[in-house]
Amino acid sequence: MEKKEAIKFTDLGLSKEALQAVTSMGFEEPTPIQAKTIPILLQGKDAIGQAQTGTGKTAAYGIPIVEKIDPRNFMVQAIILTPTRELAIQVAEEMNKIGRFRRIQAVPIYGGQSIERQIRSLRKGVQVVVGTPGRVIDHIERKTLRLNYIKIVVLDEADEMLDMGFVDDITTILKETPKERQTLLFSATMPDAILKIAHRYMRSPERVTIVTNIITAPKINQIFYEVRQSEKTDALCRLIDVEDSDLFLVFCHTKKEVDDVAADLKLRGYEAEAIHGDFSQSQREAVMKKFRESRIDVLVATDVAARGLDISKITHVINYSIPQNPESYVHRIGRTGRAGREGVAITFVTPREDRQLRLIQQVAKTKITRGKLPSVQEIQEARVERLKERIQEFVDDKRFDAYLAMTEKLSDGLQPIEVAAALLKFQLEGFGAEAETRGGEPSLNETGASPGMARLFITVGREQRIRPGDLVKLIAEKTGLSGKVIGNIKIMEKFTFVEVPRDSAEKVIDCLQRSMIGGRKISAAPARPR
Repeated sequence: MEKKEAIKFTDLGLSKEALQAVTSMGFEEPTPIQAKTIPILLQGKDAIGQAQTGTGKTAAYGIPIVEKIDPRNFMVQAIILTPTRELAIQVAEEMNKIGRFRRIQAVPIYGGQSIERQIRSLRKGVQVVVGTPGRVIDHIERKTLRLNYIKIVVLDEADEMLDMGFVDDITTILKETPKERQTLLFSATMPDAILKIAHRYMRSPERVTIVTNIITAPKINQIFYEVRQSEKTDALCRLIDVEDSDLFLVFCHTKKEVDDVAADLKLRGYEAEAIHGDFSQSQREAVMKKFRESRIDVLVATDVAARGLDISKITHVINYSIPQNPESYVHRIGRTGRAGREGVAITFVTPREDRQLRLIQQVAKTKITRGKLPSVQEIQEARVERLKERIQEFVDDKRFDAYLAMTEKLSDGLQPIEVAAALLKFQLEGFGAEAETRGGEPSLNETGASPGMARLFITVGREQRIRPGDLVKLIAEKTGLSGKVIGNIKIMEKFTFVEVPRDSAEKVIDCLQRSMIGGRKISAAPARPR
């Protein structure tokens, strides 16, 4: 049977501005809920979507909203009701990203924030309001929010709003909107109260449900760690350090997140590479060749880019971003545990994603165990154990006797254990232990540069055929610095060191973080002390 071609955003009849927004947000292809919902909503129909947080439902209704409302009219034309302030803020941020190129403005209104500030925002004129029911009613009663021009109403996480007792508030708000509006309802579950609202306030709504009935591979050890978004990179590094692994495959939602995570890992000294839909076939093949030859430890990928990967040595799959549906979860973790080997699937879950985790376990009929991140002491112990194994390999080497003679000279006047301890300290600090105890990256004053200069670490090298002149030209163009003030440049195989005036170093780092060289996105940071 011929394989069905995946739906692309370009297949959905979107405007140039909407496609531009989707691309800038790093989305590669529609999620199942988006592929099914967007065409229905663009036709002006009402819709009920059975979907939970994390499936991409905000874009599923957000893209049609942005396409259908008039950017020249500064009256409120769409209102999105959410159960919590956190979701209101999150949805408003995403709506502003989706509406960026059509100049559509969204504002969140919720309890706990100054109502006067919200009134000022509304008076400036916005096309989309995202709010909690109670605060929306406050504004309606104050006449600071008028809903007579509403074209679209969205009830997001409707079951949660009902559980929180907002059913009367929702009814009150819907009565304030025009009868000929388009109404969209999204809910993870469909209790009778939701169906009553749908029957009373919606016009022949189309049902969109994503059904998955799959069972995960039993040999895979599945663990989740609850971490804040800002702590994910540190958590990932701890796991890489402590786990006995051949290869890590790390999954992210968007191309931008893939680039950022891979760059952060490189800056911390890990052999990491990115792969996503913007890579040419030759770039993809080059990365995959390195992965198969074990020249990289970590591959960071989107779901789309990981299709077709068949690498038996993957020991760990990390869901850096929680999968958008249970089917995606099963496909991701199936990349490990191949050929009868044991595999580990790890998922990072932020506090807001607890419901999504429960849904994955329920639909995929699996148990994901809560884990505790390894401590700094456990990481050190793991490093020492790996070092012990390497020492044994060196001792077994035929040329070891020559080093014994050198060590006798080195230990003259010293205790052998002191020599070993000093070398151990040097080795562990090379892995970044010193940075951990200091509390982060080196400062620009610690980088071992010439007087008055700062030494920077940049994530490109000879592998990308970079020449000193290329870097000088890039820095000069981006920052306005004269090429003459740029100091020593040392290009290594996979990275480069460059000296710049210390008072301009922060500016150089900031400019380079958003730059491309040799067709590749780069990152920069203060180099570690020499």
